[in-house]
Amino acid sequence: MTTSRVPRPSPDGTRDDATNARLEQENAQLRHAVGSHATVDQAIGVLTAIHQLAPAAGFDVLREVSQHTNTKLHTVAETVIAWALGQPLPEPVGRELDAAVQRRSRQHNAPDTEAG
Repeated sequence: MTTSRVPRPSPDGTRDDATNARLEQENAQLRHAVGSHATVDQAIGVLTAIHQLAPAAGFDVLREVSQHTNTKLHTVAETVIAWALGQPLPEPVGRELDAAVQRRSRQHNAPDTEAG
């Protein structure tokens, strides 16, 4: 016997209002998540190209700027993309972006300390 978390449609093929509302909300959340993910990926690409960072470091930079400016990650990503297109960076984002990139650059350029 197979069970499902989603209630089956009634015999006439319709779902109740609560189920429809829940499904519409989940659908909207998924659409937003996909859009935010694409924006973050584009911003990582900007940082990778401009600052010659690895993609993982680019994500770390976005995350740090988001945390240090108390700004949602996708909003920071949108700001970075706008900057790449010629718009100025807001002061707190610009300052934190510079600092985070510098930290990543130092980590990348630091000599290996492991004995080989």
